[in-house]
Parts: sequence; C-alpha cells; structure tokens
Amino acid sequence: MARSRTLGVLGGMGPAATAEFLRLLAVRVAAGSDQEHPRILMLSEPGIPDRTAALLRGDDAPLLPIRQALFTLAGWGAELLAVPCNTAHVYIDRFRSRLPVPLVHIVEASVRAAEVASPDGAWLTATAGTVAGGIYQRYAQQRGYRLLLPDEALQQRIHAATVLVKANRLPAAGTTLGSAVHELLRIRCLPVISACTELPLAYAHSGLPAEFQVSSVDALASACAHALYAHRGPAPGLLSSTARRAVAGSGSGSTSDPPEGAR
Repeated sequence: MARSRTLGVLGGMGPAATAEFLRLLAVRVAAGSDQEHPRILMLSEPGIPDRTAALLRGDDAPLLPIRQALFTLAGWGAELLAVPCNTAHVYIDRFRSRLPVPLVHIVEASVRAAEVASPDGAWLTATAGTVAGGIYQRYAQQRGYRLLLPDEALQQRIHAATVLVKANRLPAAGTTLGSAVHELLRIRCLPVISACTELPLAYAHSGLPAEFQVSSVDALASACAHALYAHRGPAPGLLSSTARRAVAGSGSGSTSDPPEGAR
C-alpha cells in the first residue's frame, strides 16, 4: 500500500465520540497490517467551551481554541484534518477557507451518505446548537436534499440524549433517543441522520434497527478513509446493500408504521 496522507484529528468534543471515530476509521481503512494504516496526529482538547451553549448565547467562545488547535495540527505535519464534532463545524466554517490543509467536513460527508442511504430524505437528529446554527439545513438545501426537523419537544429529548452520553450514561441515552426516534418514524418513516457524534453511541443502546440510522461518525470515518487512500478506490459503504435497499424503500410511505423492531 502506498503511503497515505497524515491525518490530524481534533478530538475531545466529546471523548467517547472521538474514540468511536478512531475505531471506525481503523475499520474503514483497507489495511492488511499495522504499517498500512494511516499516520494519525491526535489533539484531544476537552477544555474547548461547550459549542451548543455558546451558539445559543450568541458568543464565539469556542472559535479561537478550535482554530488554534487545527492550525497546531497542521503545524505538527497533518496533511488532512478531521473534527468528530458536528456543532464545532458551525465555527469551523467561518475560517475553513483559511486553513493551511484540507478538512474532511462531517456535515458534507453525512448528507452525502444520507443521499445514498435514503434518496427520499431523512430526519435530522442533532444538538440544539447544530440545529440552531443551520449548518445541515443549508448544505442539504444546496444539494436539493430533503431534511426533516423534529418539533421543539422532540428536539429537547434528542439533545438530552447527547448530554447523557457525555455523562457516560449510555443506557439512559439509548432509552431517551429511542423514544424520540420512534415518534419520528411514526410521523414519517425515514432514517435519522445522527448529526451529533454522541448520538450513534446512544442509538446503539436504543433497540432500533441499525439500518434506520446514518451515523455522522461513520460518515466522517468513511470519508477520511477515502481521502487518505483515494488511489485504493471508494471506502466501504455506511450500510450493507441489503440495509441500503431497506432504508431507501422505507421512504416511500409518508405515514406508514415504523419497521418491526422500532414499534
């Protein structure tokens, strides 16, 4: 295998999601030995101020430390950047064009993965900050992709699930998210984009079918694997072909019952 580019990862927002991203990246890289995996430079900085709280207050507290950390990674030798935190990208977009090296954008990767998994559209499940920042809505609109948003009551429950994951309360997070997603599927039977990197961890404890989720963590890992080894062809898909067909087919009925297992 030819040498890949060096990936710089800004993590710690939150730590469990960062660990899951690294696990999935290792799975997505078509490597047959240690030496075929990419070189990764990690800067895990949990001290970056809460992105959602700052966005809802209307302040820029996270912007400078995020920017400094990404420039630090580039200075260390990173040739490609990734940040496994969706809400952080609301700030990153304000200086992305000035970064010295390319950044694999989690929102772009996730929406494109959703287009493949469910051409009819998807629900957006995210932090209150990501929803308020409008970053997913803008990119989906640019691509002509239909993105459905939960009402305020369901949005609060989805956000609460992210907080529970950060507190390492995964079973409670799964129960909270599962009940909210169950209601979304009854409104419109379309998959959910887990557009907070904590949400795939909660979804894994929800009891819901795996094929009704497009994980932003997995989408980012797949996009990074592809960018690191573009000469090897496409990275593995987010879903199996069977699961992809099941998700795509499920979007045809606007008020159908949720699939078995989501009831």
